[in-house]
Amino acid sequence: MIRDINYTKAIELLRKSSSPEGFLASAQNISNYQRVWARDGVICGLAALASGDADLILTFEKTLETLAKNQHHNGTIPSNVMNNGDTIEVSYGGLAGRVDAVTWFIIGICQYAFYKKDATFLKKYEDNIQKCLSLLEAWEFNNKHLLYVPLSGNWADEYITDGYVLYDQLLRIWALKSYNHFAKNDSIASKIEKITEQIEINFTPNSIGEKYHERAYNEANIQDFMPCSFSPAGYKTQFDAFANSLALMLNIGNSNFQNSILEHSIQLSKERPLQLIPAFWPPIQEQDLDWNLLKNNCKYEFRNFPNEFHNGGSWSMVNGFFGLALLSKGKNNEALTILNAINEANSVENYSFYENFNSETTAPNGVPFCAWSGAATVMLHQNIHTNFKFLV
Repeated sequence: MIRDINYTKAIELLRKSSSPEGFLASAQNISNYQRVWARDGVICGLAALASGDADLILTFEKTLETLAKNQHHNGTIPSNVMNNGDTIEVSYGGLAGRVDAVTWFIIGICQYAFYKKDATFLKKYEDNIQKCLSLLEAWEFNNKHLLYVPLSGNWADEYITDGYVLYDQLLRIWALKSYNHFAKNDSIASKIEKITEQIEINFTPNSIGEKYHERAYNEANIQDFMPCSFSPAGYKTQFDAFANSLALMLNIGNSNFQNSILEHSIQLSKERPLQLIPAFWPPIQEQDLDWNLLKNNCKYEFRNFPNEFHNGGSWSMVNGFFGLALLSKGKNNEALTILNAINEANSVENYSFYENFNSETTAPNGVPFCAWSGAATVMLHQNIHTNFKFLV
């Protein structure tokens, strides 16, 4: 089995980010990151499963336990949990609740049970999952199969996406498919089909079927990839690398369109100095209509300068999923190229595992020793070099 310094350093980071309550977002003692976050914790947990490391897998189990224990009575999964010794601080979101905490939690439980070949683990959390599934139904609001997500409602919490956000629809499909591997429930299978159908009608080009917003769909002129979101105000047409990677992994859209997503994604990564795919592209500039929306969507300090953070920044974590998408389509050489680029980025400043990078200048941004930056290396390395596969 291939082991290199990049993989070893990533495993070390995940160990340093482990706590009795689960994975912390960063090994660095920065208050907001010294918490067990739902999405960060599950992504680190997926890396733990890929690694086969017993201690890391135990930390993943603790992560899921912490999230379940602090589930709100209405079904909401915490965005993050911090243990202060005497008190536990639970957040369900800042300026808005986090929709993806719910779907990542379901994915985490199911992936863990699948890895362990232990359906009783899932049974232990059955009530938690059922609350999550009911809540997701309610969040459709119009009962037409797509989730309606508030601004700031997912990992891109300082970006402009809102309404019918592509990323959240795809995460829901992954969550439902993961759960139905065990449940084998006809109504869930039917729901997966209906959500998939609505994604293909509203997010792919030249689709047949009644659109949510026909006029806005026609104006969006969808071509090479799925746009990042739409709402009653129209479509946001930026390329969302995370969402389009999930679409490829989940096999959404016809084969010609999936090939166009692949070509667009690979070309975009090749054109960037880091050889990584930016999270959203193109960046929103000061003269653009959406700049005011972007500029005001921050609770503390503005970070979304063009080519940085969500506004065109490059994240190892996102590229980890892009690499998995490439592998799912048989693009093994391209996936290895992405892994090498992730490792190069993670190794900056003696393996500081920065949160993200400026896609133009390559300068590091955000928090160092970011756990899910290490998780990207582990997930992709193991999927390339071993027979490891997630339940998709």
